[in-house]
Amino acid sequence: MYNIERKGFGIKLTFGDIISPEEMKQWAEDSKSILARTNAGFGVFIDMRTLKPLSDKTKAYMEEGQKLYKAAGMVRSVVILDSHITTLQFKQIAKETGIYEWERYVNASSHSDWEAIGLAWINKGIDPD
Repeated sequence: MYNIERKGFGIKLTFGDIISPEEMKQWAEDSKSILARTNAGFGVFIDMRTLKPLSDKTKAYMEEGQKLYKAAGMVRSVVILDSHITTLQFKQIAKETGIYEWERYVNASSHSDWEAIGLAWINKGIDPD
């Protein structure tokens, strides 16, 4: 399951449960449409607290999507996770796609104020690390 929402800071993405390659491909296509109507300089808040690790094929579509967001003008993103394995997978994906420098990761199980921490990074550049 995924959801894309426009917000004042840019875009909020929600990914949950198990995502098939077809669903992730559709997310990348939907992202192209919303990014075409988004001005450069935006932030992305990603809630992945319930997402399960991605298959290799699904991961390839996620990588494609991340590149789209960076090329469209994303300046910062924050990923909210609740799984060590998923965190490691997404850090690796970010390194492969070249967005690692602009992305931060917040463990929701360790921080009850995970949303405020994430928004502080996106809106003010306050590094959660």
